[in-house]
Amino acid sequence: MAKKVAVAMSGGVDSSLTAMLLQEEGYEVSGMTMLLFDTYDADGNIIEPQSVVDARRVAEQLGIPHRVVDLRDRFKARVVDYFLHEYGVGRTPNPCVMCNRQVKFGGLYESAQEAGIDLVATGHYARIEQLENGTYAVRKGMDIRKDQSYALCRLTQELLAHFITPLGGLEKTETRALAKQYGLIVADKPESQEICFVPKDDYKAYLAHHAPEMLEAGDIVDLNGRVLGTHQGVPFYTIGQRKGLGIAAEHPLYVVGLDAEKKRVVVGANADLFVKGLTATDVNWQQGERTAPFEANVKIRYGNRETKSRIEPLDGGRIRVIFAEPLRAATPGQSVVMYEGDMLLGGAFIERAL
Repeated sequence: MAKKVAVAMSGGVDSSLTAMLLQEEGYEVSGMTMLLFDTYDADGNIIEPQSVVDARRVAEQLGIPHRVVDLRDRFKARVVDYFLHEYGVGRTPNPCVMCNRQVKFGGLYESAQEAGIDLVATGHYARIEQLENGTYAVRKGMDIRKDQSYALCRLTQELLAHFITPLGGLEKTETRALAKQYGLIVADKPESQEICFVPKDDYKAYLAHHAPEMLEAGDIVDLNGRVLGTHQGVPFYTIGQRKGLGIAAEHPLYVVGLDAEKKRVVVGANADLFVKGLTATDVNWQQGERTAPFEANVKIRYGNRETKSRIEPLDGGRIRVIFAEPLRAATPGQSVVMYEGDMLLGGAFIERAL
């Protein structure tokens, strides 16, 4: 009997090809599309999201069953509320990392189980494999430019055991070519790089609409506390930002710190953004907890290159990370992710720069 697999179908080329490839391999494939938030037309009426429309069309093309999984409440509680809270306390959130753990993998797996399906597939450019010791590991996608392993740093062994990522060994160009070769109707659909629930990727407008109470005016100060100007809300700024400060100065100024409690945005020179390390909290150890210091490569942002670092485990699920060379703009709220070769060791939320 063919093994059942539910494919997380977003209506895009990656998840559609994932379903196609698994069907070719002989799996009994069904499609699942997440409903995460309400979508409105120009008149304010709730409409069916384009992701659902496109996923259903692909499922019909492939001749597989398809259903929509309503995860709106879960998404709001575990991703949107987290997103708003983090900005409110002066941190820069990472909603995709949180969503992968809580919704895309956690929520979908629960929904698949309810349907009697034990295996779920996604179109991520990363590789999930079982090691000789029986545990599961996330390895980088073969297409380093598209590698999405960073965003999977909070997945647990329990979840990894039930997920497969068929595109992890492909280049993005191969994905497009195969989609066209198979005649998939979404083969030429463009990618979306935006935060899915933030219209037009305008997070400032989103905050102003959904959490206006956190937008209080305050001072923009230099590293000595000297007031240089004013701002309309700490959440409108992030570490490393240069544009939009509205301050005339002899040299370029950048945001180097945020103090939500005192409603202050701290600015300095570009050189002030480079730090020797950081502390991070809420570590998710994918490959077993480490208790002694060790060396690993780390990334402090999705698009950053890796840097060799010393990792020092601390009490309370925290770590101290000391970089081999200073890194720019270690941002509280973002994820620091640890690698050993191409294998993900785990990740944690940046607490503060050192």
